[in-house]
Amino acid sequence: MTPNLFFHYFFNVDPAHTGTGNMPAEYWWIDLIRIVVRVLVGLFAILLVVPPLVWWERRLLGFMQQRQGPNRVGPFGLLQTIADGVKLLLKEDMNPTNVDVVLFVLAPIVFLIPALVTSAVVPWGPSLTWGASAPNVSVGVLYLLAWGSLAVYGVVLAGWASNNKYSLLGGLRSSAQMISYELGMGLAIVTVVLLTGSLSMHDVVMQQGFSSLGLPEWNLLKFFPMGFVAMLIYAISMLAETNRAPFDLPEAETELVAGYHTEYTSMKFAIFFMAEYANMIVVSAICATLFFGGFHAPLLWLDGSFLGPLVGKSSPLLGGIVAALVPVIWLVAKILCGLYFFIWVRATMPRLRYDMLMRAGWLGVLPIALGNILMVAIAMALGYPAGLIAWLVVFGIAFVVFAGSKAANSFTTNSRRDTTVRLYGEAQPYRTVPEHSGHGAQTLPPNALSEAALAAAAQAPLDDAFAAKKG
Repeated sequence: MTPNLFFHYFFNVDPAHTGTGNMPAEYWWIDLIRIVVRVLVGLFAILLVVPPLVWWERRLLGFMQQRQGPNRVGPFGLLQTIADGVKLLLKEDMNPTNVDVVLFVLAPIVFLIPALVTSAVVPWGPSLTWGASAPNVSVGVLYLLAWGSLAVYGVVLAGWASNNKYSLLGGLRSSAQMISYELGMGLAIVTVVLLTGSLSMHDVVMQQGFSSLGLPEWNLLKFFPMGFVAMLIYAISMLAETNRAPFDLPEAETELVAGYHTEYTSMKFAIFFMAEYANMIVVSAICATLFFGGFHAPLLWLDGSFLGPLVGKSSPLLGGIVAALVPVIWLVAKILCGLYFFIWVRATMPRLRYDMLMRAGWLGVLPIALGNILMVAIAMALGYPAGLIAWLVVFGIAFVVFAGSKAANSFTTNSRRDTTVRLYGEAQPYRTVPEHSGHGAQTLPPNALSEAALAAAAQAPLDDAFAAKKG
């Protein structure tokens, strides 16, 4: 085989969409080489993006908090992440006493692998030959759900094997949290399957094309607001799945030291750190693929399918390059928007209490996701108007019930508080509200105690004790 023939089959974009580039059977080894190259490109693209992502996050957090951020090592602090990584790798790699060494070492790897493997089915272009690491997987959505659910085992193994109570609590928290929000994420993805009628990630993107006016037909906009609600559910769930703020309870520093990786140092800790950011990149890419058109541009006139043939009229080679690179650029831009969302939420929202987190998952995300799927099914069966009316009725009733329960709970709480204060005032009649006058003076009803009165009541036993001791 000549080099020209090899490169022809190796880089050939399959016009028949068979995934083989019309290559003769005896050249099967070329397809094998192509598969290896695609996988390596996909893996290294994620791992090499992690250091710049850490730098970008620190700079953005500094900007949002009105400070500089890293700016000492290299221009604009670009080398700070590399310096931190080298320092971390040079730390002593320790295994604490009485740990399960095999599971302790295996846990970071188990946590990292699902993020890398899941990225294989995310398409970065329309070609079935070079469009993804594994571009022709007909059950890509099931592949996502199956591998995505395995990440929790790495966290649980780390907590169990560390022989540390804080690590164990972090692992248990993570397992409960990820299982709770995995249900909502799965239901949001099922909504996309209903909208597109396919389990192939490539088909999901290709069906999010353009209207006759050149406007996008993203799943986010289909059967509005049902597609939008599915996207919101996925966005909330991906924050919880990646253990990012405000859902970073498994590694809450104020409660659990460092959570499930308290006992980890050096390279093993670096793998956990890398896996967290790799997960952020992958779930952002999946969100862009499922709801925001994937590698498609926001407008037809900016898409590679339009610009490639247009440029190809003057230069076929340049037109092919444009058609191949423009989809990748748009997908990267959408992934960056998803990563910005992660950083923005971290900078603005405080950490939730654990009971609030679980209540939001089981009483908020899950029921809304189930109801939204039902409304999408009604809209597809009876038409969009019927589905919209059903959606408004069901969620309107749910909102009224929720608001009514909140109002009733608030009324009950206030009534109990008023009763407690009244009974306290009747039981302690000799402790009256201190008299005061001037600006801000208030006239209180009988038996009502101000904050000053409650403070005086709390201080009275101490005053009596001091007086008795002095006497």
